Amino acid sequence: MKYKTYYNSPLGVICLASDGKRLTGLWNEGQKYHGEGLYGCFMQRDDLPIFDMAKNWLDRYFNKENPPICDVPICMGNASKFRQSVWQILCEIPYGEVLTYGGIAKVMAKKLGLQNMSSQAVGGAVGHNTISIIVPCHRVVGSSGSLTGYAGGIGIKVKLLELEGVDMNKYFVPTKGTAL
Repeated sequence: MKYKTYYNSPLGVICLASDGKRLTGLWNEGQKYHGEGLYGCFMQRDDLPIFDMAKNWLDRYFNKENPPICDVPICMGNASKFRQSVWQILCEIPYGEVLTYGGIAKVMAKKLGLQNMSSQAVGGAVGHNTISIIVPCHRVVGSSGSLTGYAGGIGIKVKLLELEGVDMNKYFVPTKGTAL
């Protein structure tokens, strides 16, 4: 069974999804790759302990407390090993810091024993992260300082980075791109 509930964040409504024991999705309402569009119907259920844990985590996060990812049991679904590996790297990006798509590509190339790795392939994996904010895909930026690539929207990405205290003078919103 698949369950959902909603959380009213300072940045708008967030949809949370669960298999009943673990968090399986976290999306800004209406964002690109929203869970209901990918995974079908969810039964509304507001009383699951996993949702209480996730909402508590979000409360702490939005209060600038930097809660550990491990405080919420998560399941990233049936994604490929490549995506799972990229998402694990996302979990290692410290609060208030960013990493480039190219930086993640270098880490992935090393893990896979390759000379190099496509930043675009990494971008595809980052963009399909099913548990945004907790698995911090908003902390990934372009090598030029571009804030491209957030399925929840660039405006929300900027606000999340500002909330974490990132110096936004180093970054810019692109004028065109696929994730605007």
